[in-house]
Amino acid sequence: MKLTILGGGGFRVPLVYGALLGDRGEGRVTEVVLHDLDAGRLSAVTRVLAEQAARVEDAPRVSATTDLDEALRGADFVFSAIRVGGLEGRAEDERVALAEGVLGQETVGAGGIAYGLRTVPVAVDIARRVARLAPDAWVINFTNPAGLVTEAMSRHLGDRVIGICDSPVGLGRRIARVLGADPNEAWIDYVGLNHLGWVRGLKIAGRDELPRLLADPDLLGSFEEGKLFGVDWLQSLGAIPNEYLHYYYFNREAVRAYQQAEKTRGAFLADQQARFYDEVGAPGAKALDVWDRTRAEREATYMSENRETAGAGERDADDLSGGYEKVALALMRAIARDERTTLILNVRNQGTLAVLDHDAVIEVPCLVDANGAHPVSVAPLPEHATGLVCSVKAVEQEVLAAAESASRTSAVKAFALHPLVDSVNVARKLVEGYTSVHPGLAYLK
Repeated sequence: MKLTILGGGGFRVPLVYGALLGDRGEGRVTEVVLHDLDAGRLSAVTRVLAEQAARVEDAPRVSATTDLDEALRGADFVFSAIRVGGLEGRAEDERVALAEGVLGQETVGAGGIAYGLRTVPVAVDIARRVARLAPDAWVINFTNPAGLVTEAMSRHLGDRVIGICDSPVGLGRRIARVLGADPNEAWIDYVGLNHLGWVRGLKIAGRDELPRLLADPDLLGSFEEGKLFGVDWLQSLGAIPNEYLHYYYFNREAVRAYQQAEKTRGAFLADQQARFYDEVGAPGAKALDVWDRTRAEREATYMSENRETAGAGERDADDLSGGYEKVALALMRAIARDERTTLILNVRNQGTLAVLDHDAVIEVPCLVDANGAHPVSVAPLPEHATGLVCSVKAVEQEVLAAAESASRTSAVKAFALHPLVDSVNVARKLVEGYTSVHPGLAYLK
């Protein structure tokens, strides 16, 4: 079985390949094709993968190419993890937004809109090529903003594109762990959009254990979200929000912390990864060791400004292991082998949330089998969550409209409607700022 990885020179590709190395049995991936526009990054990541596979018998063979059509032909699965504009583009997203006093985070607020506006046209082109060159392939999308990009691609691929994210997985795992349960045996009632969802229940042997957690201040304050949001706020919500909701519930504090930081997250990662690729390219470098060391630093500093604002301290060691590669592998196995399972995924709504359109992409538990991912029925969201979900989904629709029509007016509207951008005038300045620094937004007229 052939897996094509778009963004194959990306830093986290070894996580995916490492998961594949541990997969055995019929219907496993035997060929991995890495595609990237940067041949140097491809070469560096290929070296890391070669060291990973050195002691593994019958490891999936790896090839690399800068030719997209070549990479897609004959693929059974396509894993998309591209970054349009690179980390330098992310740093610009943050800088332009913070200069206007609003959040520039990669997927939330102004930064997420800017990233979406330049990513959607590229993702749509990829979707069209997949439909033409590999019509039977399943596309697994991790490209951010994951829900928005998955929805754009679904207009050309239907339900054969499925978005994944590791945030709900990590959240459910932490809740189960603090309750003393096996995460693999828990049913997680998680509903929302990508990076905008809530755990409303966690059932173990048919019993919802979340009320027990919410009623115990010591237990509730002992893990990442309890430290990040505060016990009182979680008890007020009656749910455990995705960590990205910290940007909404504590927006002023988050913006101030990002403005005062020595470097934005994008700038930090741009510098860190430049060092990584330089080190791996040096004669005699142990590529896998360099990658492991860099990954540990990356994970430990994740959302550090938010944790500092909340006084949450350092991340727990158990939270430093990632997880999206496990979701991707579980999804591929379920489809390829008809190994039925339940995963939290980004899929078309199909009536799951009555307040949203049928084709709007949401993030919910899904039953997965050989025919793809099928969202399960869920209870309606509470009004406070419904309002936020509908507001952000309306912004996503304007981003899609702007990308499709090349409309600068729609782009301004997308920024202005976002709950974390509080001014039409600021929205206009953001569009001016972003189009001046991103060649990928030159299409907006």
